[in-house]
Parts: sequence; C-alpha cells; structure tokens
Amino acid sequence: MNLLEVKNLTKNFGGLTAVDDVSLHVADQELVALIGPNGAGKTTIFNLLTGVNAPSSGTISLKIDGKLQLLNQQPVSKIADLGLARTFQNIRLFEQMTVLDNVMVAMTSKVSENPLSEVLRLPSFYEKETQMKDKAIKLLELFDLADSVNQKASNLAYGQQRRLEIVRALATAPKLLFLDEPAAGMNPRETAELTASIKMIQEKFKIAVILIEHDMKLVMELAQRIYVLEYGRLIAEGQPKEIQNNPEVIRAYLGGDDLELF
Repeated sequence: MNLLEVKNLTKNFGGLTAVDDVSLHVADQELVALIGPNGAGKTTIFNLLTGVNAPSSGTISLKIDGKLQLLNQQPVSKIADLGLARTFQNIRLFEQMTVLDNVMVAMTSKVSENPLSEVLRLPSFYEKETQMKDKAIKLLELFDLADSVNQKASNLAYGQQRRLEIVRALATAPKLLFLDEPAAGMNPRETAELTASIKMIQEKFKIAVILIEHDMKLVMELAQRIYVLEYGRLIAEGQPKEIQNNPEVIRAYLGGDDLELF
C-alpha cells in the first residue's frame, strides 16, 4: 500500500481546467519529483493535496494506521495533523519572529497542553516548553541555523530563510513533505547545500518527499521517480533516465527533439 494515492484529480477555476484527471502515488520514504513548464499545474496540485483548494473531482487518500483515509474535504489543519507539511514558492516565514520561535510555533500542533497548566504557568508548562526548545534547536543544528536562533527571520540570508522554512515544516513531524521550488533564486553553492539537506532529510527522518523544481540537475540527482505535467495533464511518469529520454517531455519543454534540458 502506498503512502499517498491520488486518483483522477481535477480542478476547475471557472472555465479553466488547471488540473485534468491526474493520478499519482507516493510510496513510504520515496522521493518523487513533479516537473513541467511554467503554468503546468504543479503548485495547484500541491494546493489540492494539502487542502488549500478543494478538488472539483477525484480522490486524495493517505495511509493512516495501515489503511487509506480520504483527505477530500478535510481542513488544512486536519491534513497537517495527519502528517502532510509543505513549503511554498514564495517564502512564508513569520518575519518578525525569531528563528527559534518560527520552529517552536510549528511544534505546538503536536503538543497537548492542560489549559490550567498554561494559565497558571505550572512546572509542567515550563517542562514542555523546554523540551520543545531543545528539539527545535537540534533541528536547527542539522541545517546549520543554530547560531541564528535569536535573529529575526527577516534578517537571515535568502538561502537560510529557505532552510528555515524546511525546518519549520519538519517540526510538525510529517510523514510526507512537500517542497515547492526550494531552489528558486539560489546560487550554485546554496543549491548544492540544499541538495545535501534534502538527502539528509530522507536518510535521517525516513519520510517521503514530493518535490517541485525547475533545476533539472537537482531533480535528476534526487528523484527516484518523476511525474511530468503539461497544461494540467500528466504526460509522463518514470525513473530519471526514462524521463530524460522521453520525447513527449522534450517536446513539452523545448518544442523540439534536442535534449539540452538535462
């Protein structure tokens, strides 16, 4: 049984079909890439899978306790609780909060508190807060951000902000992590660091990852399988070498037969 099963997913915005009858799956601990030209519908699919938008038709199911559970109509908060977390094309941090607080806020969904303990600031409240802080710092250390815990998120360099957004997503303890163009705007050194970080995430956290990315070198280095979208429809699916040599993929990206993309 796969971790995620998507069948015949369709999304219409008025007269525009942004996602058209898409079916895909992600296995436990698998890294899958979703690629395609601009406007192909990649981010719309992420929005559908994470509850930001409701599908017009089709089903989205997640494996929970060995059974597939339908995610359709579930609110974003519930989907996050079930183990789906994401980053965004445009960085969405709490800019005026510290690096540490950005991560600790994400952890609160996984911490059960006694309201009386919170109001009265009982020892149990401070104990849980200390545990959260220690866990957050350990996560930040993995991404070379421990020296910046007390800085405002807005003061970080661009590549650091990208890493912080990933740390914040991981702080929710996901089963499946959605990365929406994480290398966008990065220089070669930052991209290499990001590639190493994504490899580390899979090795250390043992979670599945779905990646949207235009950097084909990064995609080919990381992805175990690749789905290719064009105008909202899937035109190819396979391992990296199969995608590199797929004439439909070459045509969609380049409009010809010369494979310069990869």
